[in-house]
Amino acid sequence: MMDRRRFLGLTSGGLIAAGPLFGGRGRALAQGASPRAGGRAVTPRLEPPQASAPGVSARDIKIGMSAAFKGAAAGLGTELWRGAAAYYSEVNARGGINGRQLVVAALDDGYQPEPCMRNTIDLVEKEQVFFLANYVGTPTLTRALPLIKRYGDIVMVGNFTGAQPQREAPYVDWVFNIRASYRQEMAGLVERFWTQGARKFGVFYQIDAYGRSGADGVARALAHRGSKITAEATYVRGARFEEDMGPAVTALRQVGCDVVLCTGAYQGCGAFVRTARDAGWTVPIANVSFVGSDAMLQLLLKHGKTTGRDYTRSLVNSQVVPTYDDTGLPGVAEYRALMDKHSPAPPEALRDRAYTLQRYSFISLEGFINAKVAAEGLRRAGANPTRASLRQALETLNGFDLGIGAPLTFGPERHQGLDNVYFTRVDNGRWVPVADWSAAVRA
Repeated sequence: MMDRRRFLGLTSGGLIAAGPLFGGRGRALAQGASPRAGGRAVTPRLEPPQASAPGVSARDIKIGMSAAFKGAAAGLGTELWRGAAAYYSEVNARGGINGRQLVVAALDDGYQPEPCMRNTIDLVEKEQVFFLANYVGTPTLTRALPLIKRYGDIVMVGNFTGAQPQREAPYVDWVFNIRASYRQEMAGLVERFWTQGARKFGVFYQIDAYGRSGADGVARALAHRGSKITAEATYVRGARFEEDMGPAVTALRQVGCDVVLCTGAYQGCGAFVRTARDAGWTVPIANVSFVGSDAMLQLLLKHGKTTGRDYTRSLVNSQVVPTYDDTGLPGVAEYRALMDKHSPAPPEALRDRAYTLQRYSFISLEGFINAKVAAEGLRRAGANPTRASLRQALETLNGFDLGIGAPLTFGPERHQGLDNVYFTRVDNGRWVPVADWSAAVRA
């Protein structure tokens, strides 16, 4: 076991959440088969469950999560948790996986690196989780990755970040990324705006590893076209919607940017959109998926009611999951049904009362998909799984049908399951797929 004192102090920065949806310790477990996965009937367990690995007891499997549940980024961790909770709750209601209930130990890191590091150590050493999942954010995860590599056998499944470090050596072996990367999202945005005639690309980003990852994606996409970023502006992580982003708007406006591509969280990026529109600057503004599209839209709509202005014109967001309104996709219909059925809410210790839960969102749909992948890996890992058998099981997911129109594939040399990028704009107060790009970017 590693000496945690080499990295940081011994106190934990979060609160463990193991509420009624995930506990399941005081009641008998049903012996029925688990839900069908990807159109394939799951074979019932043939031997009684045993305590086969850290985090795996005869009764349950414990999953660790560190994310932002409170503060300026509360909506990110909260909604990701809720989507996963909807799926895990249904699995547990149907008897669990091989007779075990799925239990999530969730810790708040406030979207800050050092609490995330402390949480990771506590989850692995104190909570003895079987694997880690649904971490939120680049600045937090990049600091946790060296710890995870040092432990050597624990894996991460489905983090909410598209940054590169967990997709490359020396950390990719320990991480199963599900979503497309920021490079892929930014390449898609640059291509679409370039096609519309944009040549002067400005970037606005959170000044940390996450923001730089997005800006790097823009720079790479433009370099393929023999071009480069025209101007950059930044903001500090944790910025609130009410803050004035005037200096950033002025810096990008003065050089005549044709479009601004943003890499940040919903309050900081929402503040930039608000400030730009209040200044009369109608340039198209685009964000990547991590921003928290639905939370940002709520802030802009609410402010628009106060000022009488429309802050949503020429606003485009890339996404890594399809729209949650596309009920023609069976995976989306399942997500909506289980969100309504279970109405998941974080335990009181993790609730930020300033944040309003969303019935559906792109983030909770992503959390739902992440949970679906993790659960399938557990089903394939055997009646008494080990961390090694879980890794091997995940690597067998080849063309796994999630019901979203894009099959997921992992393998020993492929630890990113999906590559799809989607584009949305606002219509009548809702995010909708972009069908006409010329209309989407019209001022």
